[in-house]
Amino acid sequence: MDGALKENDISHVVEADKAHVWHHLTQHKPFETVDPRIIVEGKGMRVWDQNGKEYIDAVSGGVWTVNVGYGRESIADVVRDQLVTLNYFAGSAGSIPGAMFSEKLISKMPGMTRVYITNSGSEANEKAFKMVRQIAHKRYGGKKTKILYRDRDYHGSTLAAMSAGGQDERNMQYGPFAPDFVRVPHCMEYRKDEIGLGHLSGAELGRAAADLIEDVILREGPETVGALCLEPITAGGGVIEPPEGYWDRVREVCDKYDILLHIDEVVCGLGRTGTWFGYQHYGIQPDFVTMAKGVASGYAAIACCVTTEKVFEMFKDNSDDVLNHFRDISTFGGCTAGPAAALENMRIIEDEGLLENTTKMGERMLGNLKALMDKHAVIGDVRGKGLFLGAELVKDRETKEPVSEKDIAAVVADCGAQGVIIGASNRSIPGRNNVLCFSPALIVTADDVDRITDAVDNALAKVFG
Repeated sequence: MDGALKENDISHVVEADKAHVWHHLTQHKPFETVDPRIIVEGKGMRVWDQNGKEYIDAVSGGVWTVNVGYGRESIADVVRDQLVTLNYFAGSAGSIPGAMFSEKLISKMPGMTRVYITNSGSEANEKAFKMVRQIAHKRYGGKKTKILYRDRDYHGSTLAAMSAGGQDERNMQYGPFAPDFVRVPHCMEYRKDEIGLGHLSGAELGRAAADLIEDVILREGPETVGALCLEPITAGGGVIEPPEGYWDRVREVCDKYDILLHIDEVVCGLGRTGTWFGYQHYGIQPDFVTMAKGVASGYAAIACCVTTEKVFEMFKDNSDDVLNHFRDISTFGGCTAGPAAALENMRIIEDEGLLENTTKMGERMLGNLKALMDKHAVIGDVRGKGLFLGAELVKDRETKEPVSEKDIAAVVADCGAQGVIIGASNRSIPGRNNVLCFSPALIVTADDVDRITDAVDNALAKVFG
């Protein structure tokens, strides 16, 4: 470690954690006999735990967040300076970092014009949902309130976001959920038999998968559907890139039935796939784009709901109506540290050529994983884009039967023992939590990539032979 931790003995920290901290996504029963892992320091691509063990972090903070890596003094400096100047004022007024970041962000998003700043991805998605509902009442007599979401997609952990959640295990025991959220089928090429399209491939498959969305719209009644909410590439549901032709057809369907297209870029946004936003690979124009995680690389809390001017104008067309504006506030959306950090985060991505590095290193990692697929029969599929990749593990390539979650956990644990932190689909799809996930920081080097995939190679050999 670099010595940021001033004490060598942090046993009191571990005991305080065990006694008082409620960890995310974690069963705490084991902590009655073993210690939780405490991450105490990070630098570049590496982090260190309480025992001084060094790890390459191949999941950017565990959940696709630390895009520019750890220990960025320039981000810490701009945040510190901004907090001294003005730490907070409610979003009903503007701020210098809020305005400057919004201008910079919009410069990377042709066709989008307005930035609503909030503090988490879940909340950003809820803002879009509320806008859709308000538009339904303002423009459509309260009828176009339904929001479509896709099987396997994830949009957050609040009750409304879970109502649009396509990962059944995440939702179990938390209902009932909000009404008028309707699921559409996934578009996963590897498991296209599940959606009745096993006979198709390529662009023909992509358009047919999007046609399944139209089928749902027609079943529900187009006059009742206000928006379609999709991830550009499904994240925790298995790292699923839609087939060729899918997105063009999605936009056609939305235009045909006057449905707003909401793209959730909470994971893919700010460079993760090699473009500023995942949807930009597909040449489509969204009506809403939401983002969080990589917006400030975890150096401050910030999320955004970005809209077109057409959407924005719907909330200001009649100033005599006291209910006509978007009557919403996000308390911590008024924190100035978020946009200050986000603006510096974008500068780093530009000045260091991290989009280009993401594309180059993503191709290397994908190639390495495909080589492992040739070596290990347990890898049924490798997929993704940029530094957002997944490897699906199966017992048999013909039947595509998933390996057990116990075996997936064993692979992750063995990589950890080798000093590499990787991810895996977790509490998402019943019987389908069998995908290894990789999302290293955009600064990753060729040596880092090779070490990550070497660790996976060793772990697969150890667990599966």
